[in-house]
Amino acid sequence: QVQLVEFGGGLVQAGGSLRISCAAAGRTFRNYAMGWFRQAPGKEREFVAASGQSGDTTVYADSVKGRFTVSRDNAENTVYLQMNSLKPEDTAVYYCAESDYYSGNYYSATFYHYWGQGTQVTVSS
Repeated sequence: QVQLVEFGGGLVQAGGSLRISCAAAGRTFRNYAMGWFRQAPGKEREFVAASGQSGDTTVYADSVKGRFTVSRDNAENTVYLQMNSLKPEDTAVYYCAESDYYSGNYYSATFYHYWGQGTQVTVSS
C-alpha cells in the first residue's frame, strides 16, 4: 500500500523561502512519477510541479516557474519542492501525489493515483 507523507509546511513572509518534502513508502519509489498540487481556500486543486521517475524531467505551472524547484532523492524515497520568492497567493495546502506510471500527462490530477494528506503553506504579506 502506497503511503505519502508531506513535511515542512509553515508560515513564511513574502519573498521568503520554504522547502517541503514528501516521503513515500509501499513500493519502489524510483519507478514512478511524482507531482505537487495545491489548493487554496475556495479554489480548486491546481497543479504546481512534477518530476519523472529519474528526476531528469521536471515540469512546472506557469505561476511558479522560475521560483519553485521540484527534485527527488530516489535513495531516500523522497520528493522535494523548494519554494523561493514566495508570494501571498502561494498560500495553500500543498499535496504530493504519486502516479502508477513513470511519465505521462504530469499536469493532470487524474494521472496520479495516490495522494498525501497535505501540508499548509502560509505566506504573509
